[in-house]
Amino acid sequence: MPQENAGGRAQAEQRKKNSPEMDFFSEYGDANRYKILEIIGKGSYGVVCSAIDQHTGDKVAIKKIQNIFEHLSDAARILREIKLLRLIRHPDIVEIKHVMLPPSRRDFRDIYVVFELMDTDLHQVIKANADLTKEHHQFFLYQMLRALKYIHTANVYHRDLKPKNILANANCKLKICDFGLARVAFNDSPTTVFWTDYVATRWYRAPELCGSFFSKYSPAIDIWSIGCIFAEILTGKPLFPGKNVVHQLDLMTDLLGTPSTDTISQIRNEKARRYLISMRRKQPIPFSEKFPNADPSALKLLQRLLAFDPKDRPTAEEALADPYFKGIAKVEREPSCQPISKMEFEFEWKKFTKEDVKELIFREILEYHPQLLKDYMNGSEKTSFLYPSAADNFRRQFASLEENGGRNGALNRKHVSLPRTTTVHSTPIPPKEGPAATSQAPQRIPTDQEE
Repeated sequence: MPQENAGGRAQAEQRKKNSPEMDFFSEYGDANRYKILEIIGKGSYGVVCSAIDQHTGDKVAIKKIQNIFEHLSDAARILREIKLLRLIRHPDIVEIKHVMLPPSRRDFRDIYVVFELMDTDLHQVIKANADLTKEHHQFFLYQMLRALKYIHTANVYHRDLKPKNILANANCKLKICDFGLARVAFNDSPTTVFWTDYVATRWYRAPELCGSFFSKYSPAIDIWSIGCIFAEILTGKPLFPGKNVVHQLDLMTDLLGTPSTDTISQIRNEKARRYLISMRRKQPIPFSEKFPNADPSALKLLQRLLAFDPKDRPTAEEALADPYFKGIAKVEREPSCQPISKMEFEFEWKKFTKEDVKELIFREILEYHPQLLKDYMNGSEKTSFLYPSAADNFRRQFASLEENGGRNGALNRKHVSLPRTTTVHSTPIPPKEGPAATSQAPQRIPTDQEE
């Protein structure tokens, strides 16, 4: 009798496997496509595992974002990030390869996002390498500005650029990630209204954001952040590690000198304006003194990036044309992006409910499932095909990994930027083999063809 029951179950399972639902599912989001390797990150957002995409052989990072609708602001951030990363695809911006289909359209709490896997991040590269060459410095800045040109021509401000949000590979490739705080500007003006929810890391925050200096701001906030990151690449230490806003302004003016009366007069925050007016007069420190070992042409560009007044900073496109990049800059490798449609981000200025955001996130997931998206757009969507879900299989696998892999003490990633592995410290490479950093950090500059 038990054998008969077992045979019946086997036949039922076989019928399921042969059903149209299973055929569909093997094409769209079947968990068997990915072979999980290990947990590489864990934080308040969930868990990240490295995996092999068995269709392509590529290594990927699968990020489980859990309880996404617990707080509406978190759900909006996730929606914003996955939408932006779909709309602004560029070699210097991290790519979402796939988003797994949830078990049902209405009843899901977690999502599984598949990214390209990067070796480490720029914070770890800087920390682990005291021997980055001038070629590394130049190529790192070139890639960051090239990404920024693309982002800004799409009318997007990143707003949270810092070394931990720039991913790195062993071949010197950098990619900007973590667009959760990014915003899209839709007016024709080069500036846009001040967003009150700006909470990015203070050390890389432009002076106009310290104390809400201006009622409007521009993409120059990201240019300042890139300047701070580049200075950190040159010295191995953060440039302005302020303990609070006042200390941050003190550090800025110690290096750059007291801002002009004209600049101070534009500051809308009366307290900040009074503080700068009352500050003792400071003379700027020559950058050649602050950065004694740096290429003089690098310092000329850095001084432009770190202008206290935002209108004095170059655009990313202007910075790319700087003489510092002679020999590596090519306009045809520095594309612009079409401005993002206002319709894509209507949720930013309308009141929305949890159900609204859930529907919008589901719609973004369907972008990675073309046939389902077509059915959805035609109004012929069915829900039966959502069973069984790859996400259900992954939930069990992640639970097992968290239980067994979470005890090794290596899960120290607390911030919410996109996935990366930990860095491996340097093994020196003989000079004849080319510019070296670490086995996980940069080792050589890629050729044009490799890019």
